Amino acid sequence: MREYLGELDEAGYVRASIARRVFELRAFGDFLKRQKAWEQNLFRRIYAPRVPQKRPRYLTREDVTRLMQAPDLSKTKGTRDRAILEVLYASGVRVSELCGLDLSDVNLATGELRVIGKGDKERLVLIGRPAVRALRTYIERARPEQIKEGPTPKAVFLNRLGGRLSTRSVDTIVRKAAIAAGIQQRVTPHLLRHTFATHMLDGGADLRVVQELLGHENIATTQIYANVTQGRVREIYDGAHPHGRDGEDSNR
Repeated sequence: MREYLGELDEAGYVRASIARRVFELRAFGDFLKRQKAWEQNLFRRIYAPRVPQKRPRYLTREDVTRLMQAPDLSKTKGTRDRAILEVLYASGVRVSELCGLDLSDVNLATGELRVIGKGDKERLVLIGRPAVRALRTYIERARPEQIKEGPTPKAVFLNRLGGRLSTRSVDTIVRKAAIAAGIQQRVTPHLLRHTFATHMLDGGADLRVVQELLGHENIATTQIYANVTQGRVREIYDGAHPHGRDGEDSNR
């Protein structure tokens, strides 16, 4: 088995692929054990290679500025889309939490939103002044134009038929805004969540606070964003300190 994994490594397989093979074989060994074909799972003697944890992608502040300016505010749809983008970036909420927002969940006076996260757990998230302004403009001016005949909708964000906006529609809205803004990488609502967390930590926010705002059960899940900001610290250090760069200092 070890020879087989060694051959995969020599053939150029990445660590993640090799590790996946090991996990699959372990699962097969568990099956053989349950079927009484094996007394013990021999595959569990094989260790999977350590897989480097990928750092989450995020937008720069300049990218965020361009993204927010992409929607056409002269149109009802553009006013709604700006509010969606502002809320996603300002709060770090999941796209499902955004789409699940009702008017009763919004407190513009305090800049707070009540969202229902994973496991139906309720939490409060915060939004800043730009998001409050964009959301107030949409709710007071544009949203009434989207309401059709019938029962008054509870949802904050509506589609062209006057119903609750779907997560797929929000994904499309974000993607098209990024293209219009000239952002090269693929932008999704989840990328804005990554961006929120990274910019919060870059700005000096406590890790526990970010964990609470994101609704993470385990702080280890939030820790990955701290790793991103540490990488940014290294970039700043290497660029600013005379001995942080490769090569000899020109003043020596």
